[in-house]
Amino acid sequence: MILRSDTTLVARTDSWDEFAYNAESDREYPYRWSGRIHPFGDAEEIDERYQAQGARSTGTGAYGVYVRIRRSDASAPRNAVIESRRHLFSVSLAGLRIMSSSMSLKTKILSLAVLPLLVVASLIMVTTVNQARQLGKEEILTFERNLLAAKRTELKHYVSLALTSIEPVYRHADPDNPEARELMKAILHSLTYGEDGYFFVYDLDGVNLVHPKQPELVGRNLYDLQDINGNHVIRHLLEVANKGGGYHRYMWLKPSLGEIVDKLSYAVILPEWGWMLGTGIYIDDIVNEIHKIETQVNQNIRNTFFTVLVIIAVATALIVMVGVLINLHEHRLADSKLKELSQQTVLFQEDEKRRISRELHDGINQLMVSVKYRIELGMEKLRLNDCSASEDLYQGAQVLNEAINEVRRISRDLRPSILDDLGLLAALDSLLGEFTERTGIELERDTPPCRQRLPEQIETTLYRIVQEALTNIERHSEATHVHLSTGWKGNVFQLTIRDDGKGFHIKEVLCRRGIGLRNMRERVEFLGGDFIAHSEPGLGTELKALFPMHSPA
Repeated sequence: MILRSDTTLVARTDSWDEFAYNAESDREYPYRWSGRIHPFGDAEEIDERYQAQGARSTGTGAYGVYVRIRRSDASAPRNAVIESRRHLFSVSLAGLRIMSSSMSLKTKILSLAVLPLLVVASLIMVTTVNQARQLGKEEILTFERNLLAAKRTELKHYVSLALTSIEPVYRHADPDNPEARELMKAILHSLTYGEDGYFFVYDLDGVNLVHPKQPELVGRNLYDLQDINGNHVIRHLLEVANKGGGYHRYMWLKPSLGEIVDKLSYAVILPEWGWMLGTGIYIDDIVNEIHKIETQVNQNIRNTFFTVLVIIAVATALIVMVGVLINLHEHRLADSKLKELSQQTVLFQEDEKRRISRELHDGINQLMVSVKYRIELGMEKLRLNDCSASEDLYQGAQVLNEAINEVRRISRDLRPSILDDLGLLAALDSLLGEFTERTGIELERDTPPCRQRLPEQIETTLYRIVQEALTNIERHSEATHVHLSTGWKGNVFQLTIRDDGKGFHIKEVLCRRGIGLRNMRERVEFLGGDFIAHSEPGLGTELKALFPMHSPA
């Protein structure tokens, strides 16, 4: 956001969703203003209190901004106009996004654990439900086929009984004898089974001869009769009967209900008499039974679906709870480690201060006191015209040189100027030379020159790693040989330092209170590098620091 007058805006970060600027370079209208970003807000939803103070709000996309003028003198105008520009506070929005991303990182990690489970569980659930539905349909079809097969067998049995009942007349009587025909009709008319079981007879032209339940049909030609589905009932029965007997399914009136329902019939031909004999079973009970089974299967599928859904929900909730608990535990553990590391860092800093203080007191302070006494003694001898005064002043100058060299040494230990002036390799040469001179440990170097310098932070980190490693070698390793190498491997700069000392267990050292190795690792990883430490008792120690670069130096 920018003021209409030419001003210099100075950002002040109060919190993630607030921002404020000081516009004080405009001497004519100096004032302060502050604003607040509202995600999904509207510029029109400005607080009336701020409008009353002379501020105007303008919207920027999905972000509304309200602004309040804070007067710093009486000359500040009440109608100061402030314009909104998206790109001028894009940094603030980027900061919001970054903060939001960092705040939701744990949620994203938890989502990565939960979402695959939900996807897999959903696929399993859908597959299971579909398979259960398909299996239910197959079982229902199988059940229906079995019932119909049983009904067909039963129909055949009934027709066989009817043929047995009329066999004496059918075999010995003359088909053209009216008395024999009436006797046959009477026998078949009297044969019934169950509430709706009966036999029917038709001649080959489709004229009904016997129908116990619907006598009004007797004598009528029903050859072209169709059921409610357009099915030619008698015609099809005659067709299957002429083929040696067969079944036909159609819709017909059920006497006991007075309704048209599904019926399965079996018919045969009596060739000597030119009749078709048949009987049928109403299978509406089968349809109802199948409907009940379908309803039960669907109910079972729904129950299975909801059971799986509940299991998934419970499992997801457990995962979330476990994730939250682990997250809290890790958070507390990280806080504990961070506090411990902070405490160790403070102790380390105090040790460094104590060491520097001791060096200043025991070294430079003693030297300066000696210089002071030499100068005072020389001045006293000069006052007495003693010729040996020059000797005291000369010795004082020598001690002063020692003090200067001591100051340079301490300064070099804190921050070697050669690292800034000549680069990493020159600083390492100086450091290694002092190490060899001080300890007498044999040192082998493989440090070819680089075509260009590394970034300053990386050079400093590598120098401190070597400095810390040499200190540990001198104090703890009991080594007789040290090897240091630097160079490029592809686009990766690598520094390796190795000794033949007594070695140690890496895990044990990292679990102790010391922060040497931990500090090295954190320094390297903070700059995007990799730190590798390898050591075993009796086999020495090797440290590697690797830094990927865009192009080799």
